[in-house]
Amino acid sequence: MNTYAIDLSLKPTTFDLWHVCLAGTVVLLLLILIVLLLSIVISQVRGKKKFAVQQAEPVVKVVEKIVEVEKLVHAPTPEPVVLKEATPDAALQLLGLLQKEARFIDFIKEDITAFSDADIGVAARVVHEGCNKAINEHFTLAPVRNEQEGNRVTLPEGFDAATVRLTGNIVGTAPFTGTLVHKGWQVTGIRLPKLTSGHNAAIVAPAEVEL
Repeated sequence: MNTYAIDLSLKPTTFDLWHVCLAGTVVLLLLILIVLLLSIVISQVRGKKKFAVQQAEPVVKVVEKIVEVEKLVHAPTPEPVVLKEATPDAALQLLGLLQKEARFIDFIKEDITAFSDADIGVAARVVHEGCNKAINEHFTLAPVRNEQEGNRVTLPEGFDAATVRLTGNIVGTAPFTGTLVHKGWQVTGIRLPKLTSGHNAAIVAPAEVEL
């Protein structure tokens, strides 16, 4: 039986048509493989970008809605606080009336530590009567609340905090129910005398000189 030995170390010294076709086929397959790999990579990158955009779209929509709500709902601009300058003439005039009718300043400025309670009580009665006369003559007073002190009252939501002062354990929001401790006072009429031109209201009690 004949045996054939193949020498693998032999290298072709010439390229015929078959070898050229074979080499071309290998190159073509490599190019196709490279194109397929590039297309796969590009599709994956595009898919990731598309996924990222899809994930970002809900967030963008939420942000846009928040911006729209903020544009529609504007916080009310707080009104500027206007401070009214109080003129001292009326206060000085009232102080002068209390001094005239009740010797109010004399009583307040007097050192009463040396007097007995009985003497202070007599002086306080005189001051009380004079102050009551001056107040009733030049002011009309009315209680803020008409209920009897000690009664239970309910303050509704939106009550005027300038007319009612809450004390004690204040928890939560209105309505509040509590005991009326003081009915309060409000001035409903003022009848102060008019001042003449050039009158110095700061002199609430002129000095007295007996001749």
